[in-house]
Amino acid sequence: MPKLVGKITNMRYESFLKSPLLTVSFDTDVNDWQSKCCVKDKDTIYAVSKWTGPKRTRTYPFASVYDTLSACGGKTVTSIPIVKDEGADSQNMDYLQWDTVQLMSLLNVYVILVYYTDAQKNCRDTQKLNRITNQQLDSDFVKTQIKELSNYHSSALHWNLDQLSPENLDSLMQKVILSYRAISKKTGVKLHNETGLEAFRQRIIISRESFLDFSRFKSAQAQKREIGTTQPKEALSVGIKTPIEIENYLGGKYFLTIDDVIICNNRYELIESKHSKKAILPGENDIKDGLIKMMLFSNIDKLYEETDINSKTLVNFIPVLRLTSEKIQGKITTNMDENEIKTFFRENCFRKNKEEFINTLFKEARANNFEVIIEYGERKKDD
Repeated sequence: MPKLVGKITNMRYESFLKSPLLTVSFDTDVNDWQSKCCVKDKDTIYAVSKWTGPKRTRTYPFASVYDTLSACGGKTVTSIPIVKDEGADSQNMDYLQWDTVQLMSLLNVYVILVYYTDAQKNCRDTQKLNRITNQQLDSDFVKTQIKELSNYHSSALHWNLDQLSPENLDSLMQKVILSYRAISKKTGVKLHNETGLEAFRQRIIISRESFLDFSRFKSAQAQKREIGTTQPKEALSVGIKTPIEIENYLGGKYFLTIDDVIICNNRYELIESKHSKKAILPGENDIKDGLIKMMLFSNIDKLYEETDINSKTLVNFIPVLRLTSEKIQGKITTNMDENEIKTFFRENCFRKNKEEFINTLFKEARANNFEVIIEYGERKKDD
Protein backbone atom coordinates (compact mmCIF):
# COMPACT_ATOMS: atom_id res chain seq x y z
CA MET A 1 0.00 0.00 0.00
CA PRO A 2 1.41 3.46 -0.90
CA LYS A 3 2.12 5.77 2.00
CA LEU A 4 2.46 9.51 2.31
CA VAL A 5 5.58 11.27 3.56
CA GLY A 6 5.40 14.84 4.82
CA LYS A 7 8.11 17.37 5.72
CA ILE A 8 7.68 20.15 8.29
CA THR A 9 10.24 22.95 8.61
CA ASN A 10 8.33 25.47 10.77
CA MET A 11 5.29 25.44 13.03
CA ARG A 12 2.80 28.30 12.74
CA TYR A 13 -0.77 28.03 14.00
CA GLU A 14 -3.41 30.45 15.29
CA SER A 15 -5.91 29.03 17.81
CA PHE A 16 -9.38 30.40 18.51
CA LEU A 17 -11.11 27.58 20.43
CA LYS A 18 -9.01 27.50 23.59
CA SER A 19 -10.97 27.11 26.83
CA PRO A 20 -10.16 29.41 29.77
CA LEU A 21 -7.94 27.79 32.40
CA LEU A 22 -8.34 27.92 36.16
CA THR A 23 -5.36 29.10 38.17
CA VAL A 24 -4.16 26.88 41.02
CA SER A 25 -1.46 27.34 43.63
CA PHE A 26 1.87 25.61 43.14
CA ASP A 27 1.74 24.66 46.83
CA THR A 28 -1.22 22.30 46.37
CA ASP A 29 -0.90 18.59 45.56
CA VAL A 30 -0.25 17.93 41.85
CA ASN A 31 -2.90 15.21 41.92
CA ASP A 32 -5.49 17.85 42.79
CA TRP A 33 -4.62 19.99 39.77
CA GLN A 34 -7.04 19.89 36.87
CA SER A 35 -6.04 18.07 33.69
CA LYS A 36 -5.29 21.55 32.30
CA CYS A 37 -4.67 24.64 34.39
CA CYS A 38 -2.43 27.63 35.08
CA VAL A 39 -0.11 26.97 38.02
CA LYS A 40 1.04 30.06 39.93
CA ASP A 41 4.31 29.91 41.87
CA LYS A 42 4.91 33.37 43.39
CA ASP A 43 5.43 35.59 40.32
CA THR A 44 5.78 32.73 37.84
CA ILE A 45 2.89 31.10 36.01
CA TYR A 46 2.98 27.86 34.01
CA ALA A 47 0.35 26.42 31.67
CA VAL A 48 0.17 22.78 32.74
CA SER A 49 -1.59 19.71 31.35
CA LYS A 50 -1.55 16.20 32.77
CA TRP A 51 -1.73 12.93 30.84
CA THR A 52 -3.40 10.01 32.64
CA GLY A 53 -1.21 7.55 30.75
CA PRO A 54 1.50 7.51 28.06
CA LYS A 55 -0.99 6.74 25.25
CA ARG A 56 -3.30 9.35 23.80
CA THR A 57 -6.01 6.96 22.60
CA ARG A 58 -7.87 6.40 25.86
CA THR A 59 -8.40 9.96 27.04
CA TYR A 60 -7.92 13.38 25.49
CA PRO A 61 -4.46 14.65 26.42
CA PHE A 62 -4.15 16.44 23.08
CA ALA A 63 -7.24 18.50 23.89
CA SER A 64 -5.67 19.56 27.19
CA VAL A 65 -2.37 20.38 25.47
CA TYR A 66 -4.28 22.40 22.84
CA ASP A 67 -5.88 24.54 25.57
CA THR A 68 -2.55 25.22 27.31
CA LEU A 69 -0.53 26.31 24.28
CA SER A 70 0.68 29.86 25.11
CA ALA A 71 -2.25 30.17 27.53
CA CYS A 72 -0.63 31.82 30.55
CA GLY A 73 2.28 33.75 29.09
CA GLY A 74 4.87 31.43 30.66
CA LYS A 75 6.25 28.01 29.82
CA THR A 76 3.81 25.35 28.61
CA VAL A 77 4.34 22.10 30.51
CA THR A 78 2.82 18.64 30.26
CA SER A 79 3.38 15.62 32.53
CA ILE A 80 3.34 12.17 30.91
CA PRO A 81 3.61 8.89 32.83
CA ILE A 82 6.44 6.81 31.41
CA VAL A 83 4.48 3.60 32.11
CA LYS A 84 0.95 2.77 33.22
CA ASP A 85 -0.14 -0.62 34.55
CA GLU A 86 -3.81 -0.99 35.49
CA GLY A 87 -3.52 -4.58 36.67
CA ALA A 88 -3.27 -8.14 35.40
CA ASP A 89 -6.90 -8.04 34.21
CA SER A 90 -6.13 -5.17 31.85
CA GLN A 91 -4.96 -5.98 28.33
CA ASN A 92 -1.46 -4.58 28.24
CA MET A 93 0.71 -2.06 29.99
CA ASP A 94 1.04 1.30 28.29
CA TYR A 95 4.57 2.50 27.54
CA LEU A 96 5.90 5.90 26.53
CA GLN A 97 6.89 6.32 22.89
CA TRP A 98 9.78 8.48 21.75
CA ASP A 99 7.78 10.43 19.20
CA THR A 100 5.13 11.40 21.75
CA VAL A 101 7.78 13.53 23.42
CA GLN A 102 9.13 14.75 20.09
CA LEU A 103 5.65 15.86 19.10
CA MET A 104 5.49 17.96 22.26
CA SER A 105 8.92 19.40 21.32
CA LEU A 106 7.47 20.38 17.96
CA LEU A 107 4.71 22.28 19.78
CA ASN A 108 7.31 23.83 22.17
CA VAL A 109 5.81 22.05 25.19
CA TYR A 110 8.13 21.09 28.05
CA VAL A 111 7.61 17.45 29.05
CA ILE A 112 8.01 16.09 32.57
CA LEU A 113 8.15 12.31 32.59
CA VAL A 114 6.42 11.03 35.71
CA TYR A 115 5.45 7.85 37.56
CA TYR A 116 2.74 6.67 39.95
CA THR A 117 3.39 6.04 43.63
CA ASP A 118 -0.06 5.12 44.95
CA ALA A 119 -3.39 3.64 43.83
CA GLN A 120 -6.55 1.95 45.06
CA LYS A 121 -8.03 -1.44 44.29
CA ASN A 122 -10.85 -1.29 41.76
CA CYS A 123 -13.83 -2.85 43.54
CA ARG A 124 -16.55 -1.79 41.11
CA ASP A 125 -16.23 -4.69 38.66
CA THR A 126 -16.18 -8.08 40.40
CA GLN A 127 -15.11 -9.72 37.15
CA LYS A 128 -11.91 -7.67 37.11
CA LEU A 129 -10.51 -7.93 40.60
CA ASN A 130 -6.92 -7.53 39.44
CA ARG A 131 -7.33 -3.86 38.55
CA ILE A 132 -6.16 -0.67 40.24
CA THR A 133 -7.63 2.80 39.91
CA ASN A 134 -7.12 6.39 41.10
CA GLN A 135 -3.37 6.20 40.49
CA GLN A 136 -1.48 9.05 42.15
CA LEU A 137 1.61 10.84 40.85
CA ASP A 138 4.67 11.61 42.95
CA SER A 139 3.67 15.22 43.62
CA ASP A 140 7.01 16.30 45.11
CA PHE A 141 8.87 14.88 42.12
CA VAL A 142 6.70 16.79 39.62
CA LYS A 143 7.04 20.08 41.50
CA THR A 144 10.82 19.67 41.78
CA GLN A 145 10.95 19.31 37.98
CA ILE A 146 8.81 22.42 37.52
CA LYS A 147 11.12 24.35 39.86
CA GLU A 148 14.06 23.34 37.66
CA LEU A 149 12.17 24.67 34.65
CA SER A 150 11.88 28.10 36.25
CA ASN A 151 15.64 28.57 35.77
CA TYR A 152 15.84 26.75 32.44
CA HIS A 153 16.31 29.05 29.46
CA SER A 154 16.84 26.65 26.54
CA SER A 155 14.14 25.35 24.21
CA ALA A 156 11.61 22.63 24.96
CA LEU A 157 13.51 20.41 22.51
CA HIS A 158 16.67 20.49 24.62
CA TRP A 159 14.77 19.95 27.88
CA ASN A 160 12.80 17.06 26.39
CA LEU A 161 15.89 15.38 25.00
CA ASP A 162 17.35 15.50 28.50
CA GLN A 163 14.18 13.84 29.79
CA LEU A 164 14.85 11.08 27.26
CA SER A 165 18.49 10.61 28.22
CA PRO A 166 19.39 6.99 29.14
CA GLU A 167 20.42 8.10 32.64
CA ASN A 168 17.12 9.83 33.36
CA LEU A 169 15.07 6.97 31.89
CA ASP A 170 16.99 4.42 33.93
CA SER A 171 16.34 6.35 37.14
CA LEU A 172 12.65 6.72 36.33
CA MET A 173 12.16 3.08 35.43
CA GLN A 174 13.76 1.96 38.69
CA LYS A 175 11.24 4.17 40.52
CA VAL A 176 8.41 2.70 38.41
CA ILE A 177 9.36 -0.90 39.22
CA LEU A 178 9.67 -0.22 42.97
CA SER A 179 6.46 1.83 43.06
CA TYR A 180 4.30 -0.73 41.28
CA ARG A 181 5.74 -3.46 43.47
CA ALA A 182 4.66 -1.46 46.54
CA ILE A 183 1.23 -0.67 45.04
CA SER A 184 0.61 -4.35 44.34
CA LYS A 185 1.55 -5.27 47.91
CA LYS A 186 -0.63 -2.52 49.41
CA THR A 187 -3.74 -3.20 47.32
CA GLY A 188 -3.41 -6.96 46.99
CA VAL A 189 -3.87 -6.57 43.23
CA LYS A 190 -1.79 -8.67 40.88
CA LEU A 191 -0.10 -6.48 38.28
CA HIS A 192 1.66 -7.47 35.09
CA ASN A 193 4.89 -9.39 35.44
CA GLU A 194 7.88 -7.18 36.23
CA THR A 195 9.82 -8.82 33.43
CA GLY A 196 7.91 -6.59 30.99
CA LEU A 197 8.98 -3.46 32.85
CA GLU A 198 12.55 -4.66 33.04
CA ALA A 199 12.61 -5.52 29.33
CA PHE A 200 11.32 -2.03 28.51
CA ARG A 201 13.93 -0.47 30.79
CA GLN A 202 16.71 -2.39 29.09
CA ARG A 203 15.55 -1.35 25.62
CA ILE A 204 15.36 2.37 26.39
CA ILE A 205 18.54 2.88 28.45
CA ILE A 206 21.02 1.49 25.92
CA SER A 207 20.97 4.73 23.94
CA ARG A 208 18.59 7.30 22.57
CA GLU A 209 18.82 5.58 19.21
CA SER A 210 17.74 2.27 20.75
CA PHE A 211 14.67 3.87 22.37
CA LEU A 212 13.87 5.73 19.16
CA ASP A 213 14.10 2.61 16.98
CA PHE A 214 12.08 0.53 19.45
CA SER A 215 9.32 3.17 19.65
CA ARG A 216 9.07 3.59 15.91
CA PHE A 217 8.90 -0.16 15.41
CA LYS A 218 5.98 -0.23 17.87
CA SER A 219 4.33 2.79 16.20
CA ALA A 220 4.63 1.26 12.75
CA GLN A 221 3.05 -1.97 14.03
CA ALA A 222 0.19 -0.05 15.63
CA GLN A 223 -0.26 1.90 12.42
CA LYS A 224 -0.60 -1.33 10.43
CA ARG A 225 -3.23 -2.61 12.86
CA GLU A 226 -5.18 0.64 12.65
CA ILE A 227 -5.28 0.67 8.86
CA GLY A 228 -7.86 -2.12 8.81
CA THR A 229 -10.07 -0.87 11.65
CA THR A 230 -12.88 1.59 12.15
CA GLN A 231 -12.68 3.31 15.51
CA PRO A 232 -15.82 3.89 17.64
CA LYS A 233 -15.76 7.62 16.95
CA GLU A 234 -15.23 7.39 13.20
CA ALA A 235 -18.07 7.48 10.70
CA LEU A 236 -18.35 5.32 7.61
CA SER A 237 -15.30 6.03 5.49
CA VAL A 238 -15.43 8.29 2.46
CA GLY A 239 -11.89 7.51 1.30
CA ILE A 240 -9.00 5.19 2.05
CA LYS A 241 -7.17 4.86 5.38
CA THR A 242 -3.58 5.74 4.59
CA PRO A 243 -0.33 5.67 6.57
CA ILE A 244 1.62 8.91 6.75
CA GLU A 245 5.12 9.49 8.05
CA ILE A 246 5.80 13.08 9.09
CA GLU A 247 9.34 14.28 9.63
CA ASN A 248 9.99 17.63 11.27
CA TYR A 249 12.99 19.95 11.40
CA LEU A 250 13.88 18.54 14.84
CA GLY A 251 14.43 15.07 13.38
CA GLY A 252 11.22 13.70 14.87
CA LYS A 253 9.33 11.15 12.81
CA TYR A 254 5.68 10.47 13.44
CA PHE A 255 3.96 7.34 12.18
CA LEU A 256 0.30 8.32 11.92
CA THR A 257 -2.79 7.09 10.14
CA ILE A 258 -5.02 9.38 8.13
CA ASP A 259 -8.65 8.35 8.56
CA ASP A 260 -9.52 9.03 4.92
CA VAL A 261 -7.61 10.18 1.86
CA ILE A 262 -9.52 11.32 -1.22
CA ILE A 263 -7.91 12.41 -4.47
CA CYS A 264 -10.03 15.13 -6.06
CA ASN A 265 -8.90 17.35 -8.95
CA ASN A 266 -5.31 16.15 -8.48
CA ARG A 267 -5.38 17.21 -4.84
CA TYR A 268 -5.08 14.89 -1.85
CA GLU A 269 -7.60 15.55 0.92
CA LEU A 270 -6.07 14.44 4.26
CA ILE A 271 -9.17 13.82 6.37
CA GLU A 272 -9.25 13.48 10.15
CA SER A 273 -12.70 12.18 11.11
CA LYS A 274 -14.66 12.59 14.34
CA HIS A 275 -18.12 11.07 14.76
CA SER A 276 -21.04 11.25 17.16
CA LYS A 277 -23.94 8.82 17.23
CA LYS A 278 -26.19 10.53 19.76
CA ALA A 279 -25.13 14.18 19.82
CA ILE A 280 -25.50 16.70 17.01
CA LEU A 281 -21.71 17.24 17.04
CA PRO A 282 -18.72 15.27 18.34
CA GLY A 283 -17.56 16.45 21.76
CA GLU A 284 -15.34 19.50 22.13
CA ASN A 285 -12.41 17.42 23.40
CA ASP A 286 -12.76 15.11 20.40
CA ILE A 287 -12.68 18.07 18.05
CA LYS A 288 -9.64 19.60 19.77
CA ASP A 289 -7.90 16.22 19.50
CA GLY A 290 -8.51 16.50 15.76
CA LEU A 291 -7.17 20.06 15.73
CA ILE A 292 -3.77 18.83 16.94
CA LYS A 293 -3.67 16.73 13.76
CA MET A 294 -4.64 19.84 11.78
CA MET A 295 -1.70 21.68 13.39
CA LEU A 296 0.60 19.03 11.99
CA PHE A 297 -1.02 18.58 8.59
CA SER A 298 -1.42 22.31 7.92
CA ASN A 299 2.30 22.86 8.59
CA ILE A 300 3.49 20.24 6.11
CA ASP A 301 5.60 22.06 3.53
CA LYS A 302 5.92 19.19 1.08
CA LEU A 303 3.95 15.97 0.78
CA TYR A 304 5.07 12.95 -1.22
CA GLU A 305 3.35 9.74 -2.20
CA GLU A 306 5.83 6.91 -1.75
CA THR A 307 5.19 3.65 -3.60
CA ASP A 308 8.61 2.27 -2.72
CA ILE A 309 11.90 3.51 -1.29
CA ASN A 310 13.10 4.78 -4.68
CA SER A 311 9.82 6.26 -5.90
CA LYS A 312 8.41 9.51 -4.46
CA THR A 313 5.93 11.82 -6.16
CA LEU A 314 5.26 15.35 -4.92
CA VAL A 315 1.51 15.90 -4.46
CA ASN A 316 -0.83 18.80 -3.73
CA PHE A 317 -2.94 18.45 -0.60
CA ILE A 318 -5.38 20.04 1.82
CA PRO A 319 -5.96 19.00 5.46
CA VAL A 320 -9.62 18.39 6.31
CA LEU A 321 -11.36 17.96 9.67
CA ARG A 322 -14.58 16.00 9.03
CA LEU A 323 -17.21 16.06 11.77
CA THR A 324 -20.15 13.69 11.34
CA SER A 325 -23.27 12.88 13.30
CA GLU A 326 -26.30 10.65 12.84
CA LYS A 327 -28.41 13.56 14.13
CA ILE A 328 -27.43 15.99 11.37
CA GLN A 329 -29.21 16.73 8.11
CA GLY A 330 -27.29 18.06 5.15
CA LYS A 331 -23.77 19.42 5.04
CA ILE A 332 -21.72 22.58 5.49
CA THR A 333 -18.06 23.35 4.83
CA THR A 334 -15.71 26.26 5.38
CA ASN A 335 -16.02 26.98 1.63
CA MET A 336 -19.72 27.89 1.90
CA ASP A 337 -21.03 31.40 2.26
CA GLU A 338 -22.71 32.85 5.33
CA ASN A 339 -26.28 32.35 4.07
CA GLU A 340 -25.72 28.64 3.36
CA ILE A 341 -24.26 28.15 6.83
CA LYS A 342 -27.18 29.96 8.49
CA THR A 343 -29.65 27.80 6.56
CA PHE A 344 -27.85 24.67 7.82
CA PHE A 345 -28.04 25.95 11.40
CA ARG A 346 -31.75 26.67 11.05
CA GLU A 347 -32.63 23.32 9.47
CA ASN A 348 -30.75 21.44 12.22
CA CYS A 349 -32.12 23.60 15.06
CA PHE A 350 -28.66 24.50 16.33
CA ARG A 351 -28.56 26.39 19.59
CA LYS A 352 -26.75 29.73 19.73
CA ASN A 353 -23.72 28.30 21.59
CA LYS A 354 -23.30 25.58 18.94
CA GLU A 355 -23.51 28.15 16.16
CA GLU A 356 -20.85 30.26 17.86
CA PHE A 357 -18.62 27.21 18.35
CA ILE A 358 -18.84 26.23 14.67
CA ASN A 359 -18.25 29.80 13.49
CA THR A 360 -15.13 29.98 15.68
CA LEU A 361 -13.95 26.59 14.41
CA PHE A 362 -14.42 27.79 10.82
CA LYS A 363 -12.45 30.96 11.64
CA GLU A 364 -9.59 28.82 12.96
CA ALA A 365 -9.66 26.62 9.86
CA ARG A 366 -9.55 29.56 7.46
CA ALA A 367 -6.71 31.21 9.40
CA ASN A 368 -4.63 28.03 9.21
CA ASN A 369 -5.45 26.84 5.69
CA PHE A 370 -7.45 23.69 6.37
CA GLU A 371 -11.05 22.80 5.68
CA VAL A 372 -13.84 21.68 7.98
CA ILE A 373 -16.75 19.54 6.82
CA ILE A 374 -19.81 18.97 9.02
CA GLU A 375 -22.27 16.45 7.63
CA TYR A 376 -24.48 13.46 8.25
CA GLY A 377 -22.59 10.23 8.83
CA GLU A 378 -23.28 6.81 10.25
CA ARG A 379 -21.35 3.90 11.69
CA LYS A 380 -20.92 0.59 9.94
CA LYS A 381 -23.78 -1.71 10.91
CA ASP A 382 -21.48 -4.50 12.09
CA ASP A 383 -19.29 -2.28 14.34
